[in-house]
Amino acid sequence: MAHRIAYIVSRFPKLSETFILREMIALEKSGWEVCLYPIILEKTKLVHAEAQPWLQQLTHYPWLSGKVIRANLALLFRSPFKYLSLWTQVILGNIKSPGFLIRAIMLFPKSVLIAEDLQEKKVTHIHAHFATHPAMAAWIMHQISGISYSITVHAHDIYVNRSMLEPKLRNASFIVAISDFNREFLARHYGDWVREKIKIVHCGIDTELYSNLSGSGGSVTGKKTLVSIGSLQPYKGMQYLVNACAILKERGVSFVCKIIGEGEERKHLSELIARHGLEDHVELLGAKRQDEVAGLLREASCYVQPSVITETGKMEGIPVAMMEAMATNLPVIASKLSGIPELVRHGETGYLVPPGESQALADAIEYVLTHSAETSQIAASGRGMVRAEFDIYKNVNQLAELFSQKAGIN
Repeated sequence: MAHRIAYIVSRFPKLSETFILREMIALEKSGWEVCLYPIILEKTKLVHAEAQPWLQQLTHYPWLSGKVIRANLALLFRSPFKYLSLWTQVILGNIKSPGFLIRAIMLFPKSVLIAEDLQEKKVTHIHAHFATHPAMAAWIMHQISGISYSITVHAHDIYVNRSMLEPKLRNASFIVAISDFNREFLARHYGDWVREKIKIVHCGIDTELYSNLSGSGGSVTGKKTLVSIGSLQPYKGMQYLVNACAILKERGVSFVCKIIGEGEERKHLSELIARHGLEDHVELLGAKRQDEVAGLLREASCYVQPSVITETGKMEGIPVAMMEAMATNLPVIASKLSGIPELVRHGETGYLVPPGESQALADAIEYVLTHSAETSQIAASGRGMVRAEFDIYKNVNQLAELFSQKAGIN
């Protein structure tokens, strides 16, 4: 009989969170039954084909309904001290962050209902992706049902706002970090006890999907093609890539840069492109499905990840898009921050530049475009590393072993 595990995620389907989708698919292929509970059900026209079946099988409850109210009243009458104590802990734990407090208050009632649902379905373990609201929901469900839970910590969920993070980490059966950087970051904030609870399991990709793909080195026009993928948010640093493109244009470099993603920075980036006269060099392509991204990588000469650290401390974890590019045998240029150097080793599997420095970024791009023999070797090393350390099936096997051993599943 397959073990039944609940996955708690912030939003589904979310175009940028292919790493969670791939993880669930790989778990089910290895014999686990995954019960998906998104906190918010996204309404979006663009959905990955692989996500479609999950839309039919997931469970989503509204913030408030008759069923939610009944579940809360039942717990209140059955265990009034526990119910009121949990409310008190949630409020006091988030009171210094009004935004988190409001969302926690909204989340609490339906977490009670989900806890009831998990017991009825005989779920053996809960896994939350991100240490913010999904982990909060998992913590509440654990307190009510006694079902063990674990958390995968990624990036902004630990770098920016750590409201009530310590109890969420302490009560987890184990913690998964996607990088050594994250493990040490949490150890610096909470001590050695948290380091001992953390296991490193990289996000991954299905490397076989990219085994027949290889960057072509340029488009049919003869121009070298740069590709960058990421939501258009400040921490992605796309403005520095646009500025680097302006420098390359001034140097007479023949290229086109394709930026894949959507977000709040689109207007600013469009204005920046116009200001530099880069309309023929930089394209904002918007959000794309996985298959479309794979096609664009196939046509590329180089992949660029110009990430930065924002004033609030928000930054990358290890972007999955870089893994996809490296698996496609592309040379990769990325900012030296967070866990990125664990994937991109300068001069070995890719090239690193200081974050927020357009001049250094332009220099690195020009170097890659003009030293094809060297960069081809480095791209091959990068591809080998992704296949060895970032394959989704290898890494999900590690995760499944943790679910079995650390969560007490036989």
